[in-house]
Amino acid sequence: MPKVRRGGYVFIAWTGDHSPRHVHVYRDGVQVVKWDLESWQPMKGQAPARVEKLLRELVQKGTL
Repeated sequence: MPKVRRGGYVFIAWTGDHSPRHVHVYRDGVQVVKWDLESWQPMKGQAPARVEKLLRELVQKGTL
């Protein structure tokens, strides 16, 4: 279960979770967005541009 803190957000992806591959993003303990990493769009909620940028960086580095 990768749990990464960046830019005031917490990104959590559970290994073996249901498809599509996705990540939950929290700020101050509240879920901001559930992001589909395969189709690159929100599954639930909305992602601020800052979150999308951080997600891109984390995926490129292989962290998520």
